Amino acid sequence: MSAIYAWLRRHRIFVDSILAGVVALLGVGQMLVAPWPQVPITAMLAGAVVVRRRVPAAAFSVAAVAGLWEVVATNPSGSDVALLILLYTVAAYRPRQLSILALVTCLVGGAVALLLKQPAPVGGPILDRVLGGGALFGGTSLLAWVLGDSMRYRRGYYAALEDRAARLEAERDAQAKVAAAAERARIARELHDVIAHHVSVMVVQADGASYALAADPKTAQTALAAISSTGRQALTEMRRLLGVLRTAGDQAALAPVPGLGELRELLDQARAAGLAVTYTLTGAPRELPEGAELAAYRVVQESLTNTRKHGGLAASAAVTLRYEPDGLTVEVTDDGMATPAGDGGGHGLAGMRERIEMYGGTVQAGPLPRGGFRVLARLPCPQVRPVGPVADMTGAAPAGRIEGAA
Repeated sequence: MSAIYAWLRRHRIFVDSILAGVVALLGVGQMLVAPWPQVPITAMLAGAVVVRRRVPAAAFSVAAVAGLWEVVATNPSGSDVALLILLYTVAAYRPRQLSILALVTCLVGGAVALLLKQPAPVGGPILDRVLGGGALFGGTSLLAWVLGDSMRYRRGYYAALEDRAARLEAERDAQAKVAAAAERARIARELHDVIAHHVSVMVVQADGASYALAADPKTAQTALAAISSTGRQALTEMRRLLGVLRTAGDQAALAPVPGLGELRELLDQARAAGLAVTYTLTGAPRELPEGAELAAYRVVQESLTNTRKHGGLAASAAVTLRYEPDGLTVEVTDDGMATPAGDGGGHGLAGMRERIEMYGGTVQAGPLPRGGFRVLARLPCPQVRPVGPVADMTGAAPAGRIEGAA
């Protein structure tokens, strides 16, 4: 039904042409009785109906002239229903002041036609003709005007709703852009700390190498190798930093950069807030760039925050880190109420994706089939050499797998 209605709205001239044909058919009887002037009068009424939605006021004026001609020269016919159709159209598509004028025109014209053309009943006064016919012509005119005016009000109401929806959408897009810019600035501040760390290490190693160059060439050589390695890592971080916009004059807040080694404190904070959290570590842990560790840490942090915000009081979460040959997979699931797409109207998931994608990774987030929500992030990092466990949630440090629960 909605498809048919939409098609009819797209082909208004076709619909109005059919309506005009009906008007012409209603006047066939009177046209056979008095071809002149009934044929041109009916043609004027039908033609006005065809263009009624393009020029409502002009079409009603033409119909009013045709109606006056009919009252003067001949008798009323079924084609006069065109006046009611055009009165409805004027009330629906033009201001109320104009539609009231059209209503008065119809009422006056109907009263005149009633007095001049309707024969008086035998023994009945003229008042009977006015009251009897007025109930018919005046009532139908008032009904057509009320329906058209109601349609005009509804169209205005829906237009206001559409305008409000468009403004809200534009405002939402603007807020999303502002939030994305703020997130990029925050990422830039955090990466500033990473780069500053590398540069400070290079400065210390360079100072040591300058002192040991003459007395201990081997130590100086080791220091120079460390400077070379640290410099390459710093350049990698700088390349990833390119494209991150930052507001001019924004001062970077120097603060320790969290990483996977700080997951214990993060999970302890979540448990202290009443969220049951389990932790699983699989694979051989190995060193990651500090920026990548920061991104993985933020994935866990944002996911646990969303669980506390949207999962409900009885929700629990499971954090899994999997070290694979080609990278690191971070998975956070919960059994609470599924978080709406886009973090319920916030921008946490968008910021999370920006962090991971800056290091060549991917993020998948969405509700689980049986309830709950899952965030799955993958960071590419070729295996170099294994190191000790990232974070022991139970106080011990067994190799390969670590589990803990609230």
